[in-house]
Amino acid sequence: QVQLVESGGGLVQAGGSLRLSCAPSGRTFSSYAMGWFRQAPGKEREFVAAVRGSGGNTYYADSVKGRFTISRDNAKNTMYLQMNNLKPEDTAVYYCAAQINVSPVVRDPRRYDYWGQGTQVTVSS
Repeated sequence: QVQLVESGGGLVQAGGSLRLSCAPSGRTFSSYAMGWFRQAPGKEREFVAAVRGSGGNTYYADSVKGRFTISRDNAKNTMYLQMNNLKPEDTAVYYCAAQINVSPVVRDPRRYDYWGQGTQVTVSS
């Protein structure tokens, strides 16, 4: 059974940092894009960042560009999201996701095949 397990969420003050991890089990996704999405209460799930299988190409939502960094270590089969200078509006449940087909589209959640259970990130002002 394929699972994506997120970790690293928590409560942090504005301006602080957190590092999220996503560790798949049951298969590897080293050839395919993986991404982070988030969903705040009462809002739709939104794209945060994505990284291609090689790790060379990365993509960010405008709202996190310059503050968040996505990376992956295929040897460890793990993806990361380093979040710096966090703001209260970053508060949400963060989900990691993985594709199992090569797709040019990485910002649309409908293009992802596997999802983690989510980890809560809360930023206090």
